[in-house]
Amino acid sequence: MKIVLAIVAVIALLIVIVLVIGAILPKQHTASMSRVVRGTPASVYAIIRDAASASQWRKDVERVEIIDAAHFREHAKYGAVTYEIVEEKPPTRYVTRIADTNLGYGGSWIYGFTPQGDDTRVTITENGEVTNLFFRFMSRFVFGYTGNMEKVLAALAAKCDTAPRPNAAPSPAR
Repeated sequence: MKIVLAIVAVIALLIVIVLVIGAILPKQHTASMSRVVRGTPASVYAIIRDAASASQWRKDVERVEIIDAAHFREHAKYGAVTYEIVEEKPPTRYVTRIADTNLGYGGSWIYGFTPQGDDTRVTITENGEVTNLFFRFMSRFVFGYTGNMEKVLAALAAKCDTAPRPNAAPSPAR
């Protein structure tokens, strides 16, 4: 019986520690990550802007529901999240923000598209807010603020690497 009480006490103490650390961490954060991908800024922008096709190249997205011209909802294994398109400046800037207010987290992603030779540097900047203390701890120490950005940029690079280059000469047959 004492062992069970000791285990319960340790678990309770760990939960309290996580919540206290979460309370100490700032609610808001800004994080940024870049990656160079194949394609022009216009072609890469078009991939990102076409929310409906995200489930075709992002493994974490099961399906996307287009609500209206400025809103879409991503359905994934972690649940559904509704986004609002805040700003569009093709082919250089695209901004979305989480429209749901009851998730325990929110914020915006600013996508920047900069030519880099024949390719494009995609920069994602997250201006996030995490109101849930447990999520705040997890996002800071477990997932990292750039965890989702890394996944999206890797999936985007894979998508762009499989797309044919415009005006590119065909590869020689082997």
